[in-house]
Amino acid sequence: MRAPVSVLALIAAALCGAAQTPGPVMVVAANSRDYLYGAGGTLARMVAEGRPVYVLLFGSEDKDAVGLAPARARLANNADGERAARVLGVKEVLCLGYPSGEFGQISTSELRNHVMTMFRVWKPEILFFPDWYIHYLDDKDTYWVGRMAEEAPYGGGSYFLQEMTYIGYPGYAPRQYYFYSPYRPYRPREGGEGPASLRAVDITSTMEVKLRAIAELKTANQLYALQTRERLRAAGRSGKRMAELTPETAAELARAFAEELAAEIGRKHGFRYAEEFNHLGSRPLVPEHVRERAKRR
Repeated sequence: MRAPVSVLALIAAALCGAAQTPGPVMVVAANSRDYLYGAGGTLARMVAEGRPVYVLLFGSEDKDAVGLAPARARLANNADGERAARVLGVKEVLCLGYPSGEFGQISTSELRNHVMTMFRVWKPEILFFPDWYIHYLDDKDTYWVGRMAEEAPYGGGSYFLQEMTYIGYPGYAPRQYYFYSPYRPYRPREGGEGPASLRAVDITSTMEVKLRAIAELKTANQLYALQTRERLRAAGRSGKRMAELTPETAAELARAFAEELAAEIGRKHGFRYAEEFNHLGSRPLVPEHVRERAKRR
């Protein structure tokens, strides 16, 4: 005869198992380069922990190519992004295909609804998105994507997108938020919402995975190499190596930039390679202004 099992013990075991299971991660980005440079190593670490990672891309990257018409540029960049995501270990990439460079003309409510919808489908514990509090990019797509992505969790209740609630996808919002800076280290006290704190992640063990993923962005890397060559020429510093502008040169340049960026961030925090984020975790249930007035006993 089997010994009776306590209901409380079963519940405790279930809760313990749930606590040990790493939750999903959702990444919001204007294009593949943004999230790979800004968070690729950290995401690879989370994949290794057993977390499913999902990517929601807003831009079609139809203008990010050398010598390709917009339709062909979109197809080439999408294919590159899919390959890069597979290298990183991403479970799924959903590309919404909005024209790149034109996000300022699109309703932020429309963009935000996409994020809130995928919250309900993917149910991420963690959300990554561009840090829109940093104003340093000529391309404003990253700014608009970061801004609306931070606002999306406010629609986690079932009163938003009620049509989704009716078909079985009730309101949902992540519990942790990582603001990422795609192409340069943070400056002191820069970026992030007020309560956010700077968090450095050692990506030394996943740096090679990040670099291999970035190398798959062949179309975007070629454009980056061309833009770099033009800047060097304007400064009178263009050499023979850059004059060739082969796919190998473009890949080498992209790798060198990613390595230098990660090494510079790592130097700040005592790691060989690192990424850094403004991190926002779970907040106390009782607001701070209420706790300040609480009487001690």
